[in-house]
Amino acid sequence: MSYPWEADPDAALTRRLGKSPAELGTTGGRDGCPDIWELDNGDIAVVGRDLTEAYQAGGLPQGLAVGAGERLVVIPRITLLAAKADLPDA
Repeated sequence: MSYPWEADPDAALTRRLGKSPAELGTTGGRDGCPDIWELDNGDIAVVGRDLTEAYQAGGLPQGLAVGAGERLVVIPRITLLAAKADLPDA
């Protein structure tokens, strides 16, 4: 099946958006998620907790679908807010 947008597995991670998980205190003292990165093609990669099954079991809101090959990933609000300064307005 072809989609209007496809993720490019060859795109390289180029820069972190916002602060590292260690700086935000969201790692529990370990390396790891959550994190947001820009790829060299302009797309965004998000590392977070996979809660796809939990949200699907509870029922997704009208208009929200998680397709085959997709996951619903949750990150803390502080992670996204820390990335705001690195995102263009338009």
